[in-house]
Amino acid sequence: MRVLVVEDFVVLARSLDTGLRREGMAVDLALDGSEALERLASTRYDVVVLDRDLPGVHGDEVCRRIVAGDSGSRVLMLTAAGTVRQRVDGLGLGADDYLPKPFDFDELVARIRALARRPSAALPPVLECGDLRLDPARRVAVRGGNRLDLSPKEFAVLECLLGAAGRPVSAEDLLEGVWDEAADPFTTTVKTTIRRLRVKLGDPPLIHTVREAGYRIGVA
Repeated sequence: MRVLVVEDFVVLARSLDTGLRREGMAVDLALDGSEALERLASTRYDVVVLDRDLPGVHGDEVCRRIVAGDSGSRVLMLTAAGTVRQRVDGLGLGADDYLPKPFDFDELVARIRALARRPSAALPPVLECGDLRLDPARRVAVRGGNRLDLSPKEFAVLECLLGAAGRPVSAEDLLEGVWDEAADPFTTTVKTTIRRLRVKLGDPPLIHTVREAGYRIGVA
């Protein structure tokens, strides 16, 4: 899952960056509205965590442009103003969810994950392939009744493959969706993560290499 955090309070922005990465998310930061729009013009994000009171381009305008651009990015708006009227105004701009400051980090994570599970074509709450079951909300993956010990990145790659419902997913798409802008496009990170996943999933193999297309998951 790729997340853009737009927050002008640097200490909070860095804290969210660190915390969300520990949750297995790929995170980019923008410290004002203009920088956020530049990133949104070149990168597709699953969720944008957007502070409403931004310098430069106001958060309201950033939200309007995200919605008008029809990118599919979900918007979770943050603000120090927490009245019902202000929440209604924020949602009226097209935000998908609204969280007043101060907030509990675990609640923020839960809301981000809930928004990411709301694509145009809704995914089921539990993703399955053969005897493999993955529950994104509970962060649990089980095969053959045995819980898998997956790292956050392994879990995220597996979630991407299962979400594609048998369609091939390119290494580039996995790198963009699971890692972040700091990732080297020529790295072997994706290949290494796929190799570890295959070992942990065991036999019969579920992840297959599709020549010149990437990887797909399915029962052979």
